[in-house]
Amino acid sequence: MNYLAHAYLSFDEPEILVGNMISDFVKGKKQYDFPEGIQQGIRLHRMIDVFTDQHAATKKAKILLQPAVGAYAGAFMDVVYDHFLAIDVSIHSETNWMAFSSSTYALLDPFSGFFPEKFARLFPYMKTQNWLYNYRFTWGIERSFEGVARRAAYLSTANDAFRLFEIHYDQFKLSYEAFFPDVKKLALDWLNER
Repeated sequence: MNYLAHAYLSFDEPEILVGNMISDFVKGKKQYDFPEGIQQGIRLHRMIDVFTDQHAATKKAKILLQPAVGAYAGAFMDVVYDHFLAIDVSIHSETNWMAFSSSTYALLDPFSGFFPEKFARLFPYMKTQNWLYNYRFTWGIERSFEGVARRAAYLSTANDAFRLFEIHYDQFKLSYEAFFPDVKKLALDWLNER
């Protein structure tokens, strides 16, 4: 999952949120350099990622993106799922998604001293450009796709991936609807059992 889903699946627990948001920037045993609550968020993030990649709905949807992005289809699917979460009115109204985004940034701010260098550099952009809220717009997804392509070693553009996102939009929505209740249950169960 991308940033919005990881933020949402932290369920407003600040240290879990921090770990969930920075996990991709924390390699191997470095996770043990953080307070226990942040370590739990890092573990939750990694568990969510494994679950997402193995879920049947994700596997099916990734096939639609593979002609354009090959092995990077999973990274693009994370962005796709964030789009459908951002417009999911069964979870939040548009106004409440805006409030959720602002609240997430506010919860993260006091922990900036724990941010790995790369996350510390991108967080001000995430906040000022309101990435979490803007996943709801297709232009926000196009920008996010471009960001994935920039970070990918073997992609020069996300244009073809975005075209496939538009072509298969309804199928991606069905994949989200099949997948998201399962990952939400996984995260809630894990948080309740720890």
